[in-house]
Amino acid sequence: MGKADAATSTTRLNRTICLPFSQEPYDNKINSAVDFRKFLDAQYDLFPELFPPSFSKGYRMKDKYRSKKLSIWIRRIKVDGIAYTIRPAFAMPYMTGFTKDVEKPLMLRKAAVPFWMLAYGFGKNPMYWYRMETSLGKNSLIGTSIKNPEYLPQHISADEKHSRIKGEKVYVPCTVGNDCILGVAVKKSAGQQDLEAGYGVFKKEAQDLNPTYSPQTCNTDGWMPTMNAFKSLFPAMVLISCFLHLYISIRDRSRKKFKDIFRLVSDKLWSCYQAKSKASFAQRVRRLHEWASCREMPSVIMTKLEKLRNNLPSFSIAYNHPGAHRTSNMVDRLMQRLDRYLFCTQYFHGSLEAAEQGIRGWALIQNFAPSNPRTVAKYHGLQSPAERLNGFRYHENWLQNLLISASLGGFRGPPQNP
Repeated sequence: MGKADAATSTTRLNRTICLPFSQEPYDNKINSAVDFRKFLDAQYDLFPELFPPSFSKGYRMKDKYRSKKLSIWIRRIKVDGIAYTIRPAFAMPYMTGFTKDVEKPLMLRKAAVPFWMLAYGFGKNPMYWYRMETSLGKNSLIGTSIKNPEYLPQHISADEKHSRIKGEKVYVPCTVGNDCILGVAVKKSAGQQDLEAGYGVFKKEAQDLNPTYSPQTCNTDGWMPTMNAFKSLFPAMVLISCFLHLYISIRDRSRKKFKDIFRLVSDKLWSCYQAKSKASFAQRVRRLHEWASCREMPSVIMTKLEKLRNNLPSFSIAYNHPGAHRTSNMVDRLMQRLDRYLFCTQYFHGSLEAAEQGIRGWALIQNFAPSNPRTVAKYHGLQSPAERLNGFRYHENWLQNLLISASLGGFRGPPQNP
């Protein structure tokens, strides 16, 4: 790898360890090397995943410096010959602000509140808030959102969102699991090569957490380049066709023009879906097709019912994998939020790389920002999808929890040497 490549490598960015310091006694700990070391050792005992893999072999204090932006002291340590910065979670990356001052504006980004409104309500300017959200996108989505390799989802869903950059068509492949956005990218086409590269980011970050990881199943809408991309990335994975997309394709073409027939077909379709076993599902689908064949059925409906019967294995195979997604509901709900995000920003305006980093930052906010109070109560106080996935949080403040989870950029592997 050349010098230019090494300088821009993502793994060179994971040299900041973010820890849950309290702001008030921070100055006392930072000025005393002994107290600071005691705190680091205690945090490592509690949360070893926040530290470099070789931290247990020992480390030494390197130096400390004062941040000119926030006027706080920052210490650095050396682990295995590599310097790491220790940043308190009450300070944002690049010392752009204190967490307490920006967590409410950034939480509003979960509802796609535009940057100019954040500037109007909380000061600064729109680019300040844009850059703050975008900076979060440098972290690993999976390594930040999932702290235990055992929690990597065995059943995922994937789909692509159509968008534009400066009027040019682009596609946003999204991978979701356990109600979290675990993979997102921006690509120029929906062909297999670009989709494989887009979904490949999900694979790379997942296998950074667990090198042998391969999901059991993936629910897709049946788009062949999507299916081929996942077959190439995870040859052992089972692909499941989305039953909901089949229903929607019938509904959109017949709900108004063939109202009465659509109601009958709709009831019978969902009766098929609710079958308790693979054999029962297959039998109900065959009976539905036989029933439709004996009637003057509009071609827009009959064609889809024939597709269901002819591709029965790709729908019924979900019964072999308990917990697999038979519909794309989970990814569709999150992509509805993505749709609002893109609409409120009037789509993308910069480079492909900036668009991708920005949308990754937005995805982490979706994973960590609190859900509505009724949902929080339903899950016994677990505030966000990431908390519900991991079963705990590092800090009561959602943004500090995100920043701590993003220690080392969310990556588990060691960084490259300088």
